[in-house]
Amino acid sequence: MRGRWSPTVFDPAHVLGDDELDSLLTAAQWAPSAGNSQPWAFVVCRRGDERHDRFVPLLSRGNSGWVPRASVVFVTLCQMATDAVPDAPTYSDYAAYDVGQAAAHLTLQARALGLEAHQFAGFDHDGAAAAFDVPSHFAVLTGIAVGLHGGPAVVSAADPGDLEREQRPYPTDTPPTPHDHYRRNPRQTCR
Repeated sequence: MRGRWSPTVFDPAHVLGDDELDSLLTAAQWAPSAGNSQPWAFVVCRRGDERHDRFVPLLSRGNSGWVPRASVVFVTLCQMATDAVPDAPTYSDYAAYDVGQAAAHLTLQARALGLEAHQFAGFDHDGAAAAFDVPSHFAVLTGIAVGLHGGPAVVSAADPGDLEREQRPYPTDTPPTPHDHYRRNPRQTCR
């Protein structure tokens, strides 16, 4: 986990294999959930496929420069009710938390495969729900861009904002202490 980070420069030539895709989705499937409810679903948008083509125009300005270069984008969905009828009971009080667990497992599996993952929320959620015919009892939550980190040529051609974000948060040879986060962000301390 120490090597995991969220790059914004992906190799635009990398193609994600079917075995890698299956491995990522299997890792998400094995995430814990309340009562093993598994209230998640993923829209898989491989670069170059028609789902990817429908998703890219929905990206926010800040994400439109880097997300399309990822090999695949997963759009996370959360089951909010038991059925699509208006008065259907809530599916699980913990559904959104459980989707986060699945996303984290997928993200860590990407790293285990030598890939990088970057979770994001800057896109038109209602537009994605319409573009992918998401049932009304599911909510669109986030995206996860996965791919191979771009090399020096890709980085030098990237948006200047991407280059700044490409800096790792810690030197790789110095592990952070549990309190480093709070020293850097004093307003976010727990009391």
